[in-house]
Amino acid sequence: MSADFLQRCRAIVGPDYVLTSQQDCAPYLTDWRGRFTGRALAVLRPNDSAQVAALVRACGDERIALVPQGGNTGLVLGGVPDASGQAVVLSTARLNRIRAVDAVNRTMTVDAGCILHTIQQAAAAQDCLFPLSLAAEGSCTIGGNLSTNAGGTAVLRYGNARELCLGLEVVTPQGDLWNGLRGLRKDNTGYDLRDLFIGAEGTLGVITGAVLKLFPLPESTLTALVALASPHDALSLLNLMQDRCGASLTGFELMSDYCMQLVATHFPHLPKPFVQRHPHYVLLEVSSSESEQHAVALMEGALEQAVELDLADDAVLATSSAQSRALWQLREHIPLAQAAAGKNIKHDISLPASDIADFIDSTNARLQQAFPQCQVVCFGHLGDGNLHYNVAPPDGEPHEQFLANQAAISRIVHDSVDACQGSISAEHGIGALKRDDLARYKSTVELDMMRAIKAALDPLGIMNPGKVL
Repeated sequence: MSADFLQRCRAIVGPDYVLTSQQDCAPYLTDWRGRFTGRALAVLRPNDSAQVAALVRACGDERIALVPQGGNTGLVLGGVPDASGQAVVLSTARLNRIRAVDAVNRTMTVDAGCILHTIQQAAAAQDCLFPLSLAAEGSCTIGGNLSTNAGGTAVLRYGNARELCLGLEVVTPQGDLWNGLRGLRKDNTGYDLRDLFIGAEGTLGVITGAVLKLFPLPESTLTALVALASPHDALSLLNLMQDRCGASLTGFELMSDYCMQLVATHFPHLPKPFVQRHPHYVLLEVSSSESEQHAVALMEGALEQAVELDLADDAVLATSSAQSRALWQLREHIPLAQAAAGKNIKHDISLPASDIADFIDSTNARLQQAFPQCQVVCFGHLGDGNLHYNVAPPDGEPHEQFLANQAAISRIVHDSVDACQGSISAEHGIGALKRDDLARYKSTVELDMMRAIKAALDPLGIMNPGKVL
């Protein structure tokens, strides 16, 4: 690094936005789970796309690696620097403007650093819906959501972040600004450059803006919590709900009893909908563009049939928005309850829906054989095949001691996923945490194509090095 690199950065963004002290940099260097803390030359906080481009050019001139970072809510070490201290963190937190809302075209153009919840509220103010929803929506940014192709609870109806984005603005590794902010549903003019950067985790460029799809606000949304015996019954219930409700089924979340007990232990103020415990639960959401009566008829008719077919043991239907929020809090507090209980080994996997129940049965058995009395915290978006399949230590075993088994446990889980032709990362990304696993399960052809793209776009290798590949 030349002596004037940081001075050049200060000239671009202002001296207050080049952080170098340990105290100022600390919040940007530790991952959300608190499992790893890296080091950085500095944290750079640009205010707009032009400043991002200028900073990237400065980094390229000096061959200094940069790590793009949004809300720092990732779970795979994709947004924090390594321990070398040779990279800078480029925070998009100050790129936080809603640039435009086109209610007729049903699009919104935003800065990459906009908080997801802010975008949801801005859409609602125009009587529109931006459906991406996840537990970290109060602090995660849309740039990070797009960089990891985030999923969340509404993928069943609306799709992942990729499906919710029409166009991007990106700073390339050379410091050029690509303006692809087109609000078009159809654009067949060559390679889809947008899709290169969505899900690339900042390894190919820095997303600085996006055009997002908006949808009509539903007239009514109903939530129900269903108690049932097994994931097999949950799959049968999913098929029934899809047959009865079609596109009106917007959420279908599976939770094991162990998940619910974790939440009850660490968040006792949350509701306890059932007097008796049940092996599994499904949180359902039905949205109607017609009326509340239509939504009620869909939900009640489907649940009545589920009971008649012995797919459901019990069910609670929310009768107000407050009750609906309370039921969703049970699902959303599972990761928080896990964190309160201690450290665990996380897996974010996706499978064909038809394989999920058998996967849970067989993988639970394999884990119990290898690590007796370990606790499986299984929950997730059953409607789109995405499970959060986490493994916690047996009661009484020190958590740090159990974490020493991470490689062996993840090998069991990921081998089972691979046998089903599933994915070892459904919505969290690869980052640095799963990089070696990706090399194990991706084919040589796939990895070679990915490396060719990386080399073509980032020949200096300065964009988030050590992540994904």
